[in-house]
Amino acid sequence: MRSRTLIALGAGAIFGFSAALTSGVLAERPSEATQPPAATALPWEEARLFAEVYERIKGEYVDDIDDRALMEKAVRGMVAALDPHSAYLDSQEFEEIRLSTMGSYPGVGIEVVAEDSVVKILRPIDGSPAQQAGLLPGDQIVRIDGNDIGADLAGAIARMRGASGSTVRLTIRRAGTTDGLLDFSLRRAKVEVHSVAQQSLEPGYGYLRITGFSETTADDVNRAVARLKRDNPGGIRGLVLDLRNNPGGVLEAGVAVADAFLDEGVIVTADGRTPDARFRMDAAPGDVIDGAPLVVLVNSGSASASEIVAGALKDHGRAELIGHKTYGKGSVQTVMPLSRGGAVKLTTSRYFTPSGASIHGKGIVPDIVEDGAEEAPAELITGKPSVPLQKRDKEVRLALDTLKAGAFLAQHRATPLALRTLVP
Repeated sequence: MRSRTLIALGAGAIFGFSAALTSGVLAERPSEATQPPAATALPWEEARLFAEVYERIKGEYVDDIDDRALMEKAVRGMVAALDPHSAYLDSQEFEEIRLSTMGSYPGVGIEVVAEDSVVKILRPIDGSPAQQAGLLPGDQIVRIDGNDIGADLAGAIARMRGASGSTVRLTIRRAGTTDGLLDFSLRRAKVEVHSVAQQSLEPGYGYLRITGFSETTADDVNRAVARLKRDNPGGIRGLVLDLRNNPGGVLEAGVAVADAFLDEGVIVTADGRTPDARFRMDAAPGDVIDGAPLVVLVNSGSASASEIVAGALKDHGRAELIGHKTYGKGSVQTVMPLSRGGAVKLTTSRYFTPSGASIHGKGIVPDIVEDGAEEAPAELITGKPSVPLQKRDKEVRLALDTLKAGAFLAQHRATPLALRTLVP
């Protein structure tokens, strides 16, 4: 297998297909490296220290530990001590990373989180078996196939996954019901995870929310923009791109999203010790909204690939950023398969925005910084009637007002002097 280069944030939403052990959404980039590097001899003194500690543990630790388990713990500790984003992955964790970047997986299709000592459903994915069965946001998963779950998020995710066509029984506790526990029998299927949602805010003004960057995100963005154009036959006069609480994703997907709104220029560069760790990615001609004004919403949960997008659009003057300072993760990880089925996720590069700035540990400060504590993005409601998103989310409202003010000023500048008094 080829090595895979990833941008990873050790935090973020846990989806029904990704185990908690992977610690967040990952971004990957194919690497040219296909052969492992030559082994480096361990200095004798360090080898002796390791052997001495190993023997002490084997001989005197309160519990007997299997040799293989102890060696795995040693490897995990060695890699984890390097930085927060490097990690050893066993075969199951490696598979979870692979699934988390594909945009589809076999399962029931729900986002879950461990909260208040229970596993709670954040939302069922559109069109998934969970949505079709009637599961709702806020439902608590009590048992899976008769087994109590408690707050075991990883265990719940593992039990809900399985081959397409197989069934799983969920016992749910739902607030406001008088029937006690509810049982649902779900038939697993291939679930398409779309990380992009769109809405028209007002005629001519659109909204895109990207929750993560997978292999399908770039195509999802193009489809979402096409829908906005269809719903706004007069054209797109401005767009709000919402990257709040987006912890990152596939590197190429982030670059492709930035490229979708840029005609030219550097999107991101990276520097590291090996040739594969040094790269530069540029925009190709073409802007999906034909140069219409763009506002990007960010916050402290916007990280990694999200920061690549925000940084590129900001540095090129293509978009105005609104919200709170971003997370500040500017390193690149490579996932390197190992001989026994696992892998090591190792930091191999640091990346830079088009201006040459490293945002690692610093984040990106928006052009307009919102006062006060951060608020979670408002839920997207597709049913009618509903309160417009811009009335439920103050940052979306600010973004829309910013776009409209810019459009008004552009129109005002283009209006002949004799007619300007007619402009309200």
